[in-house]
Amino acid sequence: MSPAALSDEITAFQEKFIPTIPEQTLKLLMDELQGLIEKGMAEQAINVGDSFPDFDLPNADNQASPLSAFLDDGPLVISFYRGAWCPYCNLEINALQQRLDDIRAAGAQLIAISPQTPDKSTDQISASKLTFDVLSDVGNKLARQCGLVFTLPESLRPIYAAWELDIPGHNGDDSFELPMPATFIVGTDGKINYAFIDMDYTKRLEPAVIIEQLKQL
Repeated sequence: MSPAALSDEITAFQEKFIPTIPEQTLKLLMDELQGLIEKGMAEQAINVGDSFPDFDLPNADNQASPLSAFLDDGPLVISFYRGAWCPYCNLEINALQQRLDDIRAAGAQLIAISPQTPDKSTDQISASKLTFDVLSDVGNKLARQCGLVFTLPESLRPIYAAWELDIPGHNGDDSFELPMPATFIVGTDGKINYAFIDMDYTKRLEPAVIIEQLKQL
């Protein structure tokens, strides 16, 4: 049986979660999100044809590998996500794990990158039984080079705190800087062959689209 579509998983989550949010809180969340979208940051990020910035980020075991080490094994799928505290990110990461064999069968490797510290990634790997590398971009240095970084509006921080979404605790700082969710397919030449970037954190790339794109390389 094929895994459920990620969009269906997201819809099912929203159908349970959104009715629990007070109307005024929901309006504030939607207004702030719309304001971020209207800034057009997603359009300023790196895109198809650009060289992906080199990096040397630690995984959950604090072992660092450069971009070139991953590309030695073929094309690379890179998923930027906000952190283990984000339910939408967890749905995406779990969906990628479910299709990992298909991604590898298409000749590619998969890594996920977030600003959370390695120990938080370790917890996530254990909880979700992940078998691909999760890298820590502490301080969002790589995400900044990619044009993905934004700051969570101050008006939303009390809401996140009330929901026990501890961004400073996960990231090891109090900047409240996060990456826009984004997925890149990088060829062995280091060039981006496919890019999905969306400021709307409720929208994520379907793993099936990743696999289809890999088959076209």
